[in-house]
Amino acid sequence: MAATQSTVVPARHSTISPTLVLVAGWLVPGLGHLLLKKPVRAALLFVSVAAMFGIGLGIHGKIYLPTTGDPLDLLGFAGQIGAAGLYAVARLLGLGAAALSDTLSDYGTKFIVVAGLLNVMAAVDAQSLANGRKAGL
Repeated sequence: MAATQSTVVPARHSTISPTLVLVAGWLVPGLGHLLLKKPVRAALLFVSVAAMFGIGLGIHGKIYLPTTGDPLDLLGFAGQIGAAGLYAVARLLGLGAAALSDTLSDYGTKFIVVAGLLNVMAAVDAQSLANGRKAGL
């Protein structure tokens, strides 16, 4: 009976710091994947997150501020800050509604929050690829 041998394939690690990849992906959608030389995935993420954020702003979604005492507003802010770069641009340019004005603007707010949450997931995915916890690098 022949003995079977198993070979262990070491996980490939990126030469770029996983923390840098995480922060870059958080600040600019898809940038973490671009640093990992995955341009198609980076482009898809950028277009998806930016389009959701833009659609939300286009239908008068509310941009939450961290200074309000309402816990629901703080949760909305936490979701929106997930797309930190887009959030900062929206705040600097004065985009987004200060308050909800109609039902459609409530949907816009949800689009902005979901764009931020999707961006956080993408940044964590890029970090997982960079540190070798996830195959595909």
